Amino acid sequence: MTGEALRGTYAPPIVSGEPVEIAAGVYVISDNRVPLVPNVGIVVGDLRVLVIDTGVGPRNGAYVLERARRLAQGRPIYLAVTQVDPGHAFGAQAFVNEATIVYSAAQLHRLRSEAPGYAPMFLGIGPEVADQLTGLELVESAITYTGSLEIDLGGVRARLREWGVSHTSDDQTILIDDRALFGGDLFQTRMFPILPFIPPFDTHFDGDRWIAVLDELARMGVPVVIPGHGEVTDSRQIHEVRENLLFVRDESRRLLQTGMSLEDAAGVIETESLRRWPDWEGPVWIRATVRAFSESPIPHR
Repeated sequence: MTGEALRGTYAPPIVSGEPVEIAAGVYVISDNRVPLVPNVGIVVGDLRVLVIDTGVGPRNGAYVLERARRLAQGRPIYLAVTQVDPGHAFGAQAFVNEATIVYSAAQLHRLRSEAPGYAPMFLGIGPEVADQLTGLELVESAITYTGSLEIDLGGVRARLREWGVSHTSDDQTILIDDRALFGGDLFQTRMFPILPFIPPFDTHFDGDRWIAVLDELARMGVPVVIPGHGEVTDSRQIHEVRENLLFVRDESRRLLQTGMSLEDAAGVIETESLRRWPDWEGPVWIRATVRAFSESPIPHR
């Protein structure tokens, strides 16, 4: 899956709308199911405010920052991202000198090693996307952590956690007081799993580990779940994404072991996936996921 393969007609990937309170002090600016737009979080405590994800490019970042300022009412602002890719993190420059940017160690590494290559790839997707990247600057964090980090927002606690290589190399979840979970692209609502497996540019994918992470997140039973894309939901959607990945993994291995070609196996799995999950969007990702399970350089455990 490359920028060339994703070319097409896109709605401009613009963050729009106002923050909606989905739980006490937890606000979401909906992605409105627009491709390349994330669900943006703003979590308000008595002392601090945490923004989660920025959208594509500096204009989206500025839009999110302005909404966060309104809710912050003078409180200090922190910014975290669920992964360092254009849709989730490439608006961070708007927050420089306005907020404290926090990345995991894996996110900082990806920012330095791979993020510079994502910009030209996304420029090739189409003019609507390229327009949002005008004036892009990649910025580093003021705080970097390894493993997990808890931020006391004042009466609200946000626990940031990195997961190692799974969906990609730098997935981060943000848990708000055991009552709301921001999951980024580890799961979506009614969308086939999105993954940046782009050999040889980016091959950080471990499907078995991804499934194990979803197992752990589902067991937490958090009542309000905010996916990277799609509607706010609950932990049942995490189970659904896990079941889809299990199906693709197991069928990929079974069909390829019979001697079927990768292309034919992907076609069979795509057909069955569309039958089993008929209301899910993003079928272009089905074949990409089959390929990732079959070609990932990380050995399956």
